[in-house]
Amino acid sequence: MNKWQIGDVKITRIVEVEATGGSKFILPEATPEECKPISWMAPHFMDADGKLKMSVHALAIEAGDRRIIVDTCIGNDKERAIPDWNMRTGPFLDDLAEAGFAPESIDTVMCTHLHVDHVGWNTILKDGKWVPTFTNARYLVAEDEWKYWDTAEQDGFGPVIEDSVRPIVDAGLCDFVPSTHKICDEVWLEPTPGHTPGHVSVRISSKGEDALITGDFIHHPCQFARPEWASSADYDAKQAKKTRETVFAKYADQPTLIIGTHFATPSAGHLKKDGDVYRLDVV
Repeated sequence: MNKWQIGDVKITRIVEVEATGGSKFILPEATPEECKPISWMAPHFMDADGKLKMSVHALAIEAGDRRIIVDTCIGNDKERAIPDWNMRTGPFLDDLAEAGFAPESIDTVMCTHLHVDHVGWNTILKDGKWVPTFTNARYLVAEDEWKYWDTAEQDGFGPVIEDSVRPIVDAGLCDFVPSTHKICDEVWLEPTPGHTPGHVSVRISSKGEDALITGDFIHHPCQFARPEWASSADYDAKQAKKTRETVFAKYADQPTLIIGTHFATPSAGHLKKDGDVYRLDVV
């Protein structure tokens, strides 16, 4: 478990899955042969053979009396096309509670986008029905994101919208917000479109200290060095590349802590200019 202090705001990482290899389906150009020369990625983000390390985790934010969860991972008991994600029975909720975040204590769930590994714990299976996990929370989704997924076909990973998003909407717990929505004084959204139509990242600022939770505009630190490498799940690869280039230029050589939504342990660092591209210096 990683924790970071940003002024008065505390951020805690709760891991559901962390693994080496298996990233080829999401970043097809990031082969071991291409990645191995990016030496600064070892040992945290790739192994000695150039195989990438990735993580699926949630980030819990404590800001004053607010308790916010950013993205809710894969979930249990759900039919998924990826074998390791199918009908899981993992201990994520127990781990969340052990970290001090019992589901009933959460007041806000922020989904950076509505892909399979970011909405799974929005719901749990109870008496044969999908019901909200965080019963005292408002679930926030960018307006443009929901506008797309409300009528789009499922994303090929399983009935994600029907089992993990629509039950929240039907329960009246979901708010559709602008892509620059302010959650509280210290936490707000930044639009980072391309991976999905309404994708957002989450900015934190307190007492002169700053952080950015990426969501999936970047999947792995290798994309700092190769921003042209697209994710196979990008809705608009051209826009996603433009977003990466814009965000990288904005935050490079700044004190803002970059916290990757899929970055393996230690998951965070400072973005530095590295010739014509970038690198992540871990903290």
